[in-house]
Amino acid sequence: MAKLQKENTEWVHELAYWEPVIYKVDDPTARLQPPKNKGNEAMVYLSYIIDFYDNLPLVSAFVHSHKDGYPKAWHTDAKGYSNVVSLQKLRLDTVLQRGYVNLRCNWIPGCPDEIQPFRNTDADRTAEHDYSIAWKAMFGNSSTSPPVPETVGAACCAQFAVSRDRILARTKAEYEQYRNWILTTPLDNATSGRIMEYMWHIIFGESNVFCPGYNQCYCDVYGRC
Repeated sequence: MAKLQKENTEWVHELAYWEPVIYKVDDPTARLQPPKNKGNEAMVYLSYIIDFYDNLPLVSAFVHSHKDGYPKAWHTDAKGYSNVVSLQKLRLDTVLQRGYVNLRCNWIPGCPDEIQPFRNTDADRTAEHDYSIAWKAMFGNSSTSPPVPETVGAACCAQFAVSRDRILARTKAEYEQYRNWILTTPLDNATSGRIMEYMWHIIFGESNVFCPGYNQCYCDVYGRC
């Protein structure tokens, strides 16, 4: 989790079975801090993976610092928009079985085709404009590199859970390469962070379009069958 000094994250202590790992992005004296406050939560997510690569728990949940409430936590897909409820209800057996789950089942926004790198779009869709550049920087630009996808879709907004095995399916050097892109890109935080929002499911082994059906997702991820 990434947090600013002004943000209250005491709510994490309501999660009895989770061990919080919190990076204070604007506190140079903090024990855990990223190399730079850049790219929104993506910088901290990658820093956590890099820092704890050899000592990861069976399941890691990547969430925002806000506890609940609308509109601040509108994208948290649980009663009261609560991250506490979301993580308490999360079915860890599903995460371990599948490797990766998005904590948001609601398709809007993001599914089924939020990012289309090759379409002619208006100037406001900056993340889409620069997605292919980021893809090549992260995954390579040779004849053997995975091609830039024509369509990328996933439910927003960069809150998910991943198994240790799925994280370790990529090398530490790969995660360092992804973080280096964030560190060196001239893009602003909002744009680089949004690009990463639509990279996570691919990084963790899912198809370019990862949009499970509503009912099945709620049942599998939260036991709401």
